[in-house]
Amino acid sequence: MLDQSIKSQVISVFQLLEGNFSFAVKFNPSRSDAQELVDFVNDVVSCSPRLSATFAEVSDNEILEFSLLKEGEDTGVKFRGIPGGHEFTSLLLAVLNADGKGKNLPDEAIVRRIKSVHEKVTLQSFVSLSCTNCPDVVQTLNIFALLNPNIAHEMVDGARFEDEVNSLHIQAVPTVFANGKQFHTGRGDLATLLRKMEDTFECQHDDSCEPTIREYDVVVVGGGPAGSSAAIYSARKGLKVAIVAERMGGQVKETVGIENVISVPYTTGEKLAADLQKHIAEYKIEVFEQRTVERVDLEGDVKRVFALGGEVFESKSLIIATGASWRKLNVPGESDYLGKGVAFCPHCDGPFYQGKDVAVIGGGNSGIEAAIDLAGICRTVTVIEFADTLKVDEVLQKKAQSLANVEIFTSTETTEVMGNGSKMTALRVKNRTNGDEREIALDGVFVQIGLAANSTPFAEQLKTNRMGEIVIDERCRTSIPGVYAAGDVSTVPYKQIVIAMGEGAKAALTSFDDRIRQ
Repeated sequence: MLDQSIKSQVISVFQLLEGNFSFAVKFNPSRSDAQELVDFVNDVVSCSPRLSATFAEVSDNEILEFSLLKEGEDTGVKFRGIPGGHEFTSLLLAVLNADGKGKNLPDEAIVRRIKSVHEKVTLQSFVSLSCTNCPDVVQTLNIFALLNPNIAHEMVDGARFEDEVNSLHIQAVPTVFANGKQFHTGRGDLATLLRKMEDTFECQHDDSCEPTIREYDVVVVGGGPAGSSAAIYSARKGLKVAIVAERMGGQVKETVGIENVISVPYTTGEKLAADLQKHIAEYKIEVFEQRTVERVDLEGDVKRVFALGGEVFESKSLIIATGASWRKLNVPGESDYLGKGVAFCPHCDGPFYQGKDVAVIGGGNSGIEAAIDLAGICRTVTVIEFADTLKVDEVLQKKAQSLANVEIFTSTETTEVMGNGSKMTALRVKNRTNGDEREIALDGVFVQIGLAANSTPFAEQLKTNRMGEIVIDERCRTSIPGVYAAGDVSTVPYKQIVIAMGEGAKAALTSFDDRIRQ
């Protein structure tokens, strides 16, 4: 199954393995894809003398899986199906991480939090091998299993177990179940998933540990374009700088194609995020990724940022660049049918709705682009826009209006997501002009109504506007001296990557100017 070029790469990846690993494979030989799994595992095993496999034939036709063992002991990591496509990397990283050599292993503070989950947890993640968001979730849950013997994780290729997917009413990937109950749907990074684990399951934290206090000249909260720029400009002034972020790259990582960063005709979100990290690595900037800010203390000269897990970051200058997240409708039924009709990513979840009726909420560029994409696979696409007119580039508007299966409604408010308990079945909407309400029968809805500022930990102490954005002046100063904000979390107009980068630089320069002028 693996061509020679891929095998050569895998051989290189596994050449430094120190432990002995085995794949315990189970399959029903009558399945049409059984031999495909055997060939796949044998190809991977052939790439290192440290790898081996055992094969067991079973009578259950639903069995097509293999578990990862280290030195004969189960690691808690299992793959159901054949992890090709984007999930092939998840398989390679599972082996490397089990050997302590993976590049995405968390640091000591995060490891302590993962190990604090005391309850027995069995996780299942249903994925599509073409989904670009799924590997982040799969790799994170594999790490949980590898680091905590109370946690087990199984990746399931939904395309090979369609009956199970249908019986669980899964309509979005990745969808994660924990101990048989739906736990998470859609994008997810380590910080988000770990926080959900801590909120859902019994944890035993070591309360005897003193908080870890880290002192810097400048602390930047956020690792996107604005935060990266602020950190680099601050470090170039010779200051001791730290970045505290849930994930490096921020919202940018979820952007497929980027064509408006000046001097770079085209790039992707993943590449731009990697380029930001590469640039940061050129300076003595300490990066604390996968941190969740619990609260802050902005009183006095020294500003304090408290992260979950007992870390405190102190500095006289704090730059907030936490960006924004997908905005939700916040209407009845939305949370009930998340992953069961309510989706946010047309690229990942669109294929679930082939030949079906869907709606797109939002008439901006992202909404109309989603409608155009979905029109190619869905029976009908209904666009619902709250405003009186569409807020979209003319070329996109003309394209959408030219499609026979796309219908656009403006001045329309979504008031409820309706369903039968298992999946979404309709939207209730209201005409804002005459007040008339009606129901639109639908199989799914894609929410594309923009972003909401990630300002919650700071909102009680800093001045914000009605949108939750941190109010700044023309130099990125906030309502508290020594605290600055940059990028999408702030009131700066036009939420663009290039603007966020400039605002991050401006915040750093203002911070330094204020520092030398006291």
